[in-house]
Amino acid sequence: MKIAIVGDGGWGTALAVLLIRKKFKINLWGAFPEYVKKMKKTRKNEKFLPGIVIPGSIEICDDMGRALEDTKVIILAVPSQFMRGVLKKIKKFNTSDSLFLSVAKGIEYKSNMLMSELIKEELKCRNLAVLSGPNIAYEVAKGIPSAAVCACAKKHTAAFIQDILMQKNFRVYTSNDVIGVELAGAFKNIIAIACGISDGLGFGTNTKAALLTRGLAEITRLAIAMGAQHKTFSGLSGMGDLITTCMNSRSRNRWFGEELGRGKTLNSILEKTEMVVEGITTTKIAVKLAKKYRVTLPITQEVFSVLYENKKPKAALESLMRRAKKNEL
Repeated sequence: MKIAIVGDGGWGTALAVLLIRKKFKINLWGAFPEYVKKMKKTRKNEKFLPGIVIPGSIEICDDMGRALEDTKVIILAVPSQFMRGVLKKIKKFNTSDSLFLSVAKGIEYKSNMLMSELIKEELKCRNLAVLSGPNIAYEVAKGIPSAAVCACAKKHTAAFIQDILMQKNFRVYTSNDVIGVELAGAFKNIIAIACGISDGLGFGTNTKAALLTRGLAEITRLAIAMGAQHKTFSGLSGMGDLITTCMNSRSRNRWFGEELGRGKTLNSILEKTEMVVEGITTTKIAVKLAKKYRVTLPITQEVFSVLYENKKPKAALESLMRRAKKNEL
């Protein structure tokens, strides 16, 4: 089977390395010709997945037509805010018989659309699934035991993706809660920024555990109001992904929060990385959605205040601690 992976970031590259182990024919597409040329020569993605060798049998290209030619499955692994532009490129080619799998974790800012909604709007595709879970790209590429969940309204499509991805060190579960899986993957980045801020301020495990737990409660409230299933947030794409993103040193959103906690400005931090920190835009979207659905998001609101209202990180944490007394549940 021929599979195209659109997006040569860390996760797209890790999935290419994962799938080549099952002897599929893999095309990995990148948007920038010069960087693609460098990757083909060195067989490394030093910018987004350092330390991993890209097998020679993976074709790396910047030609979309070549990448998509005769593909059975197209995996979309580009940041959410660039997804629409990439989909418009894909529209130029015949992909009517292809199955699309979105692995992006985010929400488009202008439209507030989930990636599955965006893909359906742009491509009018008939077969679409999403994949999410507690997956650090480097660990998946290294073959460290990991798990994920594939969500699709069509049970047989989810099972098909499950069969493609599943191997001895990568376990895949299925779900029919597309909205929940996508929202969990997007919203957890906000809480990861909060936990990073806590780390940067030098606070301990108690603080991070409180932020993580109460953060899960508030993003679950918002997601349910938007049509998600409650149980999804106690699963791999909910609690699992949240724990991984908030705890792992390789998590870009947690790292970004840590830099904020150390007193650095948003712009100065972003100048140091070419990776997209999805949680920055997602925080702004979540605050807007909270007003629409009349849901209280105290942690998200404080992260927003730090990012967009110049509130000091320590003052944001103090505001959370001084909130009115309430029952936990």
